[in-house]
Amino acid sequence: MTEPAPMDLIHLADPDGNRCIVRVTGRSQPGVLTDHDVLHADVLVSASFVDARLDLYLFQRDLDSWEQELSNLGPGQTISIGGDRGLMLGIHVHEDGWLSIQVSDPDRLTAALGTRPQEGWIAEHRGRLEQVRLTWPRQVTETAPGAYKRSPNHKR
Repeated sequence: MTEPAPMDLIHLADPDGNRCIVRVTGRSQPGVLTDHDVLHADVLVSASFVDARLDLYLFQRDLDSWEQELSNLGPGQTISIGGDRGLMLGIHVHEDGWLSIQVSDPDRLTAALGTRPQEGWIAEHRGRLEQVRLTWPRQVTETAPGAYKRSPNHKR
């Protein structure tokens, strides 16, 4: 069985070449029950002053939080993903529609860039999240603290 192709959970770019992409590349440790549902992603950040690729590990709770924050997002608000284990990506929506994107990896880089997203970008990103979840569904459940089992819908 072949691995699914990488897919972008976040893809924000403008004609000036500023971009921030979170590209999910697959499961971090497939087959290891405690980490099977953890996803690995590359965070790609480009602007005139930076061109970086950083690692991000996404837990299912990160995807749940991202979904909730996207649903409630509006002007003057900030959403984020990651942060409690290293790299943090924050997106602030300004009143005029511009986005301020901050990428902070405490050990390597902190960068901020601005971009004006295409209309409908929030709905587009909800669709991206749905595709990531369909491609790499939750397959392990924690039955008690520290005890895991494969979900009934787990595919080998």
